[in-house]
Amino acid sequence: MRAVIYARYSSDLQSETSIDDQVRLCRERAEREGCDVVEVFTDYAISGGSLNNRPSMLSLLDQAKQQRFDVLIAEALDRISRDQEDIAGIYKRLTHNDVKIHTLSEGDVNELHIGLKGTMNALFLKDLAIKTKRGQRGRVEAGKIPGGNSYGYNIVRKLKEDGTVTTGEREVNREQANIINRIFKEYVEGQPPRTIARRLNAESVPGPRGGLWNASTINGSRQRRNGILNNELYLGRITYNRQRFIKDPETGKRVSRINPVQDWVQTDVPHLKIIDAKTWDKVQSIKARYTTTSGNKRQTTKRLLTGLVKCGNCGGSMTIVNRGTYYCSAKRERGTCDSTVGIKAVAIEERVLNGLTDILDGNE
Repeated sequence: MRAVIYARYSSDLQSETSIDDQVRLCRERAEREGCDVVEVFTDYAISGGSLNNRPSMLSLLDQAKQQRFDVLIAEALDRISRDQEDIAGIYKRLTHNDVKIHTLSEGDVNELHIGLKGTMNALFLKDLAIKTKRGQRGRVEAGKIPGGNSYGYNIVRKLKEDGTVTTGEREVNREQANIINRIFKEYVEGQPPRTIARRLNAESVPGPRGGLWNASTINGSRQRRNGILNNELYLGRITYNRQRFIKDPETGKRVSRINPVQDWVQTDVPHLKIIDAKTWDKVQSIKARYTTTSGNKRQTTKRLLTGLVKCGNCGGSMTIVNRGTYYCSAKRERGTCDSTVGIKAVAIEERVLNGLTDILDGNE
C-alpha cells in the first residue's frame, strides 16, 4: 500500500526537531503496517487553524486527487488540522479519492473521529486564545508591554532569580524620543505627515524599521490608533485589547475588528512617557478636525493594474492619487524620487489590453 506522511509544528513551543520526530514515528508505523512511503509532506511553524496557508497540505490534497497514494499517516488528527470545517473537508476529499487516514493516536480515522476530535480541537483553540488573552491582560495591568517594540523604546531584558529572562519591559530611547517630539512639534505647527517624512528622509534619519519614513508611518489610522501620532504609549499609557483578530472563513487570513471602548484595558506607565499631555491633545484635536472635514478616507477603488504599475524613474510602486491617475508613491510618501509624471489609469490599461490582444493574435 502506498503511503504518504504529513507532519506539522505550529509554534515557538515546538521546534523543527518535532517534525523529524513525527516523521520518524510515522515511518516506523508504516513499516509495521507494510506500507511503502512514497512521499513526506511537512509544514513548518504554521498554525493548524487554517488550511489556506499550508502549502504542503494543499499539495498533498492535489496528489490525492491524482490518486498517487492510498493512505495518509500522521502523528495525530490535530496535526492534519484543528479547524472543524477544514478537517471535515480534508476527510471528505481524501475519502472521495479512496485515501484512508491513519494516525498514531487515533488509529484508522472515521466519521466519528472527525466529528468528536474536530469539536475538541476547536474548543482547544478557543480555550488557548482565552488563556493567552488572560495572561496578556495580567501583564498589561502589571505595566508590561504585551506585543512588539514601538519606535522610541529599547527592549529591556534582566536575568531573574530563577534563571529566566524578563519580558515586556521597556526604556525610552532618547535619540528616537527626540525624533518623536520633533514629529509632534512640526505637526502642531502645521506640517503635514508627508512633508515631515520627506524631511526626515532627506536628513537620513532611519525610520522605525531602519528604512525610509512614510507619511502613513507618521499619520497612521486614528480609528486603529496606529502610527506615530496615535501611539498612546508616548503619552505614558498602555492600551490593550483595542482590537481583535478573527479568521476569514474564505481566505483563512486574519482580519482585525475594533473592540468596544469599554473592553479596552489601560494602564499608566509614566516612566515611558515621551510626549506631554498638552502637545498630545493638540495633535489629537487637529487630527479630529481633519477627520471631520475630509472623512480621512483613503482611495480604496481597485483598478485592473492595481499593485502592478511601477515608476520608470525609481522602480517604486505607483498608486492612484486622484481623478484616476497613477503617481509614484516614493515621491509622494517619502520624497525619495523626483518624478512628477502621472499617467491616467484608463490610458495605461488600454495600452496593456491592446498589447495582450496583439500577443494573443500573434502580432507581437
